[in-house]
Amino acid sequence: MWTLPRTRYAHCNGSQSSAESEIAVNIGGVRLVLCEDVLNRYPESRLAELVNCPTRSFDVISSLCDDYDPGKREFYFDRDPDSFKCIVEVYYFGEIHMKRGICPICFIKEMEFWKIDLSCLDECCKSNLNEKEEELAEIADKVKLILDDLDVDTGVSRSERYQKFLWKLLEKPESSFPARVIAIVSFLFILVSSVVMCLGTIPDLQVEDADGNLVEHPTLDAIETACIGWFTVEYILRLVSSPNKIRFALSFMNIIDFLAIMPFYVVLTLTYLGTVIMELANVQQAVQALRIMRIARIFKLARHSSGLQTLTYALKRSFKELGLLLMYMGVGIFVFSALGYTMEQSHPETLFRSIPQSFWWAIITMTTVGYGDIYPKTTLGRCNAAISFLCGVIAIALPIHPIINNFVIYYNKQKVLETAAKHELELMELQSLELAMRSASRRSDAPRGALESAKRISRSDTHIPLLAGPNRTPKLSVKKKSFS
Repeated sequence: MWTLPRTRYAHCNGSQSSAESEIAVNIGGVRLVLCEDVLNRYPESRLAELVNCPTRSFDVISSLCDDYDPGKREFYFDRDPDSFKCIVEVYYFGEIHMKRGICPICFIKEMEFWKIDLSCLDECCKSNLNEKEEELAEIADKVKLILDDLDVDTGVSRSERYQKFLWKLLEKPESSFPARVIAIVSFLFILVSSVVMCLGTIPDLQVEDADGNLVEHPTLDAIETACIGWFTVEYILRLVSSPNKIRFALSFMNIIDFLAIMPFYVVLTLTYLGTVIMELANVQQAVQALRIMRIARIFKLARHSSGLQTLTYALKRSFKELGLLLMYMGVGIFVFSALGYTMEQSHPETLFRSIPQSFWWAIITMTTVGYGDIYPKTTLGRCNAAISFLCGVIAIALPIHPIINNFVIYYNKQKVLETAAKHELELMELQSLELAMRSASRRSDAPRGALESAKRISRSDTHIPLLAGPNRTPKLSVKKKSFS
């Protein structure tokens, strides 16, 4: 029998506890003796209701526990004994701490069963619980989106079905084979457009116009026009089929898509209409500046690459670490450039003309690039340079570990998402199989071994069922070891 230390409940209301003021509870095979006066400190809890319940009210007692032995006055509960060891602490200390290894979501269900308010949780446990709830809510939302892509809504109009079909065709490569083909074609157009942009800057591939200026080859220009045409049609179709057009337009990746398309049409406008408004030289300068913006299309690859998306997420989560890196580097650059300028003034052929000019030397030294265009010539200057690049290596290495951790966390979360979606589909298939076998068993006396096996698998805790209705927020029932 597991018991609490006697000093915690030996004195109830100032007197020694007696057998009449104690009850015994059996939690999953673990027996525990509790003092009634201590339990009454939380009168709305399940144990306090059992204490105050008349002994002859078996119906009420059976609704509060799984079994009851009147002779021993022992209540039986088919619950987790490890979680109860944490919950019972609230009666003696007024707060609860979750032990390591207990799933926070399952522990909350245990608290709800024992009718203990969540405010009794300690602040450290609440923060851990909030993190797990946010993680599960995010996984539930993503799983719901994946499952919605596999369902066919029959209660919507034809135009809405077409809109959803077009959206899945352009945004969900995993939804169908045509969608995967379109994603590959779009990926190839991005590569071709980027290669053409690079080849167009080679002088040997350029031709002279009527004014004798070098311009892109007509063939490369035609390929560029075809790529822009594909990007334009793709962007318009995605915008038209988007469920939320404002959110679509303000999305970062869609802004990148717009910036990759916009310069082409602005260049056309300036080329054919700009000469009337401003001088030709200004038009050419504006055209060259807008052509440089074509490099934004290379970021379109992130929309088709989960690896780039994971890296982007890791960098977004690492803004604090990157800010610390910039601060360290900024302080080091200022200090070592000032020291280098001061120490090199004694040399007649010094390359350190001013402190702002020394910033460039400090940057390339602390980042271990070392172009060699500026270098110290005195002994003290070389010692300063050695210390600067050692400090630069340390400053760059400091935020690497947090960034890697953020990358691993997001990568593991994606793996959990894929597993959750796979298990949900398996569970749906097993449920449909169970219904089919039930209907078949009613018509014949077929063996029920396969049916019972399907039931056991469908109720296994290795699955993560998604409880989502038409107007219901999705929730997950998670395996205990998955997020502990």
